[in-house]
Amino acid sequence: MTWGNHSLLMEFVFLAYPSPPELRVLFFLGVSLVYILIIGGNVFIVVAIHTEARLHTAMYYFLGSLSGIELCYTAVVVPHILTNILQSEKTITLLGCATQMIFFIGLGSADCFLLAAMAYDRYVAICSPLQYPLTVTLTLCVHLVVASVVIGLFLSTQLVAFIFSLPFCRARTIEHFFCDVPPVMRLVCTNSHIHERAVLVEATLAIAMPFFFIATSYAFIVAAVLKIHSAAGRHRAFSTCSSHLSVVLLQYGCCAFMYLRPNSSYYPKQDQFISLVYTLGTPLLNPLIYTLRNREMKGTLGRVLARNCLSQNN
Repeated sequence: MTWGNHSLLMEFVFLAYPSPPELRVLFFLGVSLVYILIIGGNVFIVVAIHTEARLHTAMYYFLGSLSGIELCYTAVVVPHILTNILQSEKTITLLGCATQMIFFIGLGSADCFLLAAMAYDRYVAICSPLQYPLTVTLTLCVHLVVASVVIGLFLSTQLVAFIFSLPFCRARTIEHFFCDVPPVMRLVCTNSHIHERAVLVEATLAIAMPFFFIATSYAFIVAAVLKIHSAAGRHRAFSTCSSHLSVVLLQYGCCAFMYLRPNSSYYPKQDQFISLVYTLGTPLLNPLIYTLRNREMKGTLGRVLARNCLSQNN
């Protein structure tokens, strides 16, 4: 079977993994620990929002959906990274590489679109509080979450189909931990700027446009908050946005650095570290940010821990 001019069974070799056994063990333990914390933190948010009636609001529905997407997002690459650490041959087929890229980029894009939907939620809540219950309904929330995932996967499928239709060089080695756009594009033999621009257009649609929407929403939010006369009211309004804004800066900062730049500025070692930050760091920090900076989530965490302690004592 072939895809364009390539065999689907053609293999790529990953070069980023450490060779010394001691480093491999440390790398495996470190990634495993972070992955366990990612699963625990995001599963806690999903379960807490599902079980606590007071959290059955649009803002927390979006937050639960964000945690669900990030569980899927990390599941696409982290188990593959752990498996490769233990294996002597760190290879992946062309079909496996393309599939991994579709879901990794698609779910990452869905994250970006969902953060834009969450910004719209905060905009309506602060700028039009009386219209909020009528505007941001559960039906709208479901539609926005589904649209985020569908659009993200659609864009990633188009991008991956384009990349894998290009001719690859004979040296099929990827200087990375998994299949991602910058390292795979380095395998393309043609040096045409047209290919690079096509990738940049896809990245702009998935990253820059949602970020522009978020920035516009927050411009209106800041203008509305500054009209509030009491300092307590301004602080309360800003506190509802601080967690979301922290996550936006972390997510978009890493994504913009990786994807909104020319292929010539790709530096393997530096980009390998950045990729671990947005693959492991962002899904790990998101639950911490939303839990520690949100009074209701902290209260929910306390109640869940108290219930577990009581059940163990009984």
